[in-house]
Parts: sequence; structure tokens; C-alpha cells
Amino acid sequence: MDLMLKQKAVGTNPNKAGKCPVNKGRIACVNLTLQLSWIQDGKKLVYGPVPVRTGRNGYETRTGLKKIYWRNIDHVSTIYDVPMPYSQFFDGGQAFHSANLSMWNPPGSHGCVNMTTTTAKKYWSLLKKGDDVFVYGRKPGT
Repeated sequence: MDLMLKQKAVGTNPNKAGKCPVNKGRIACVNLTLQLSWIQDGKKLVYGPVPVRTGRNGYETRTGLKKIYWRNIDHVSTIYDVPMPYSQFFDGGQAFHSANLSMWNPPGSHGCVNMTTTTAKKYWSLLKKGDDVFVYGRKPGT
């Protein structure tokens, strides 16, 4: 509940602290601490913020500046044999993709940034191969 209240408090200014770069043009931002993601173009918010589910302890979502290097709308994990619809890979096996469960379902993913189907479809329509992704912070409990 505490996390939900912190997410709600962000409102429509998820980059208020200026941690996600504003000099990259279109970029997908992931705040691991608040379990939120959004897409911005410079300082302009394009979509979000939306709650996401990131890597659990031992499978943390890696931080830093990345680029989307591969997209597959109907991907199935070759490691875990689970569907990963609307996959947009940005760091090794880590990707944005939809997950058919609550974003607050513990303990978390195996490193991917899980999102609702609605959000994953919107990210699919707004992002393309080569777009930047910036992941920062630390997920509570990792």
C-alpha cells in the first residue's frame, strides 16, 4: 500500500527529480524504486507514468542507459517457456513486455519490466528499435 501511495504522489511529473535524461529525445524511463515507467520526449511527458513489475532479488533489472535492440510481438521466453507479448528487448534478455498478472504481485520478474497488456501495447506503438531506455534506482527488497 505504501508503494501505491508513493506512485500516486508522483502525479503527472514522474521526472521531477530529473534522473531520466532529457537530452535524448524520445526515451522510456524506469524508476525501480517506485516501480514506475513512462515515456518522455525531452522534458515532455508522452505516456505514463504507469506501474510496472521489475526483477526480483537475484534477478534484478539492470540499471543504466540502454537501447531497444529487438522487438517481437509474440515472443515466448526460451529460458522460462512463458509468453512475453509485445517484447521490446533493451539489455540481454531483459525487455518490456506484458504480463497477465498484477503489477504488485510479488516477488517480481526475472529481470524484465512487466506491464499490463494495455501499457505494453502503448509502448509498442510509441517506441521503436534504437530508442533509448533509462533504468535507475533500486527495487525495494533487492
